[in-house]
Amino acid sequence: MRTAKIQRATKETNIELALALEGGEVSVQTGIGFFDHMLTAFACHGRFGLVLRAQGDLEVDQHHTIEDVGLALGQALREALGDKRGITRFGSSHVPLDESLARVVLDLSGRAHLAWDAKFPQDFTGTTPVCLFKEFFQAVANSSATTIHVALLACEESHHGAECIFKAFGRALAEAVAVRPGETAVPSTKGVL
Repeated sequence: MRTAKIQRATKETNIELALALEGGEVSVQTGIGFFDHMLTAFACHGRFGLVLRAQGDLEVDQHHTIEDVGLALGQALREALGDKRGITRFGSSHVPLDESLARVVLDLSGRAHLAWDAKFPQDFTGTTPVCLFKEFFQAVANSSATTIHVALLACEESHHGAECIFKAFGRALAEAVAVRPGETAVPSTKGVL
C-alpha cells in the first residue's frame, strides 16, 4: 500500500492527513463545509483513502486552512509515490455536472506548475470564496512537484463548477498514480522524477 501520514502545525493551522493511494476510509473535517464536500468528492472519484482533520484560524478567513490543506495533501502525495517506479505518470479527465464541465490534466513530473483557467459566475459557494480553489491547487502543485492544468470549460453555477474540478482532479490523479502491470522503471528518459 502506498500511503503517507502528514502532520503540519503552524500558528495558523493544525493539520493531520493520511492518504492511501490504493483506497480506504474517507473522512474529512476542516471546519469548512463546502471544502469538506470537495475533498470528499476528490477522494471518492479518485478512489483514494483520505482521513483529514484540520483546525485553522477561520476567525480570520478560510485562506490559511484551504492553502495549508493543499500543502499537506501535496506532501502526502509525494511521499506516498516514493521514487514513482512503474506509475503511469500522466493523467487526464473531463467531468460534467449538469451545465458545468471541467478538464484536469496532470503530470507527476517533479516540476511544480499550475495552469488555471477557471471563471466562476458567483464569487462564493456557500461561505467559501471560489478564488481560494486556485490557492489550493497551487499549494498541491508546489508541495507535490506536479504540473496541473485546470480548465473550467462551462459553468453557470459555481458549486457545480468547483465540484467538476475536484472530481476531475481525483480521476486524473488516479490515472497518473496507477501502476502499470509488470513495469518497474521510472517513467522518464532521465531515469528519475
